[in-house]
Amino acid sequence: MTDERDEAGNGGDDSADARRERPSTGADRRSRRAQPVPVGGGGKGRATPVRDGRPPKVSVLKRLDRFLREVVAELRKVIWPTRKQLVTYTIVVLVFVSFMVALVAGLDFVFHQGVALLFGT
Repeated sequence: MTDERDEAGNGGDDSADARRERPSTGADRRSRRAQPVPVGGGGKGRATPVRDGRPPKVSVLKRLDRFLREVVAELRKVIWPTRKQLVTYTIVVLVFVSFMVALVAGLDFVFHQGVALLFGT
């Protein structure tokens, strides 16, 4: 790949290619990162620009209106269950909740009996 770059070339400017070439091994990358920053700042050489590209603040009513329009748009994308699916899912949930209530009530009864036998009433 470097041969292809050399052939397409920058007129044989090897010093520029050496600076731009990516390190090939992890050790090369680590050594490149470990180089100290020069004492004059050595950073970008300029201050970070002010972010004037920010959109101006919009009123609360406009943001609320946009939010509600996006909610309606998302609700239109929902695939709603059929009546049969809704009844089936409701029955499944009710059976599961009933089972869990019975399980907790049964455990409560067993622990109550155990505590009554252990400490007496």
